[in-house]
Amino acid sequence: MRDGQHGVSKAMKHVRKWLTLASISAFALPLLLGCGVNANAASNESGSDTVTVRLLTKDGTLGKPVQVPRIKRTPQEWKKTLSNEQCDILWNKGTEPPFSGKLLNNKKKGYYLCAACGLPLFKSDSKFHSGTGWPSFFQPAAKQNIRKITDRSHGMVRTEVVCARCGGHLGHVFHDGPKPTGLRYCINSAALKFVSYEDAKSMAEDNPVNEKAQNHPEENVGNRLPAPEKDTPLATEPGEATAVLAGGCFWCTEELFEHVKGVKDVVSGYCGGSADTANYKTVCTGTTGHAESIRITYDPSKVTYGQLLRIFFATHDPTTKNRQGPDVGTQYRSAIFYANDEQKAVASAYIDQLTKAHAFSRPIVTSLEPFHAFYKAEDYHQDFARKNPNYPYIRVWSQPKLKKAEKTFGDMMKKE
Repeated sequence: MRDGQHGVSKAMKHVRKWLTLASISAFALPLLLGCGVNANAASNESGSDTVTVRLLTKDGTLGKPVQVPRIKRTPQEWKKTLSNEQCDILWNKGTEPPFSGKLLNNKKKGYYLCAACGLPLFKSDSKFHSGTGWPSFFQPAAKQNIRKITDRSHGMVRTEVVCARCGGHLGHVFHDGPKPTGLRYCINSAALKFVSYEDAKSMAEDNPVNEKAQNHPEENVGNRLPAPEKDTPLATEPGEATAVLAGGCFWCTEELFEHVKGVKDVVSGYCGGSADTANYKTVCTGTTGHAESIRITYDPSKVTYGQLLRIFFATHDPTTKNRQGPDVGTQYRSAIFYANDEQKAVASAYIDQLTKAHAFSRPIVTSLEPFHAFYKAEDYHQDFARKNPNYPYIRVWSQPKLKKAEKTFGDMMKKE
């Protein structure tokens, strides 16, 4: 039943109020008892490394079912992309207080995505007012995108719903919803991220498992990216220069550029915001102006600024706004922080060159931003991929990126 569609009698209102309180109790009891359920539960119990889901396409609609890598994260990895509240809900199966969620009264038209991995879970068309205090939906956007799990915690038997791709806890589903399904998906606001139908076009994902390489913006793109026509010349004497780039998670970009010939050092950090917000917890809110960035120190007699940009564009997706793979937010935007007019001119000219060459199937959204300051990230972020090669996130996203670069730019990559 949609908001305001039908009236009910006074008697029925009392019945509904009683039923609502009962359903609130069923959903909120874990909150009252404490929700520190061990996260080994749910979600990532499947032995398969892939899962079949439906992704957003370039026109902002859901595509056909495809296989994608299953995201399996440790608590530390969850904390890299989630706020404390989101981590408690998605990882520890917590519950936000009723009537507190930011999306409870959201009436805009669009998709509700998984806050952790960006998978489309629900549509505004199926959202209704249940009176329970949590966002409610009578059906998912795609049945493949959620999983149902029997939940026997707290002396009750309920049906938990989790994100099919990352396993994040969303809430529960009850059989007291409106037609046509009779279901009520009672979902935590903090487990969701809203995107309008129009903005959903920029959230499109290309399938990294089944799609042909020529249709994937990253796959083998280096083979067809031209060298920059405008570039800084190689220096005649050894020296040092710096480049600051943002292309998604700095774990991945740091590892990649550490393997480029002529690169002396790569540091993970934050750029674009102020000093007082340059810490991981605050940057993860997506409100600081910072982007997860890397500062590359290189020898300009061995590699040029333009050559670094060619590798940069070939190894991330510069066509998705505020997103790289499963990481969503302004802190994951594609950006070049130019230190001087020369860097700005080279970067701007190269973007124009790639655009005219139709190097990508979608417009490049990489921003050119003046460099003001770079703030080194916390120590545990430095050389993370090298120190933690078996982390699922590193194995799924960083290592394939590096192997692709080594294959595409073999003569520019260091030999181990």
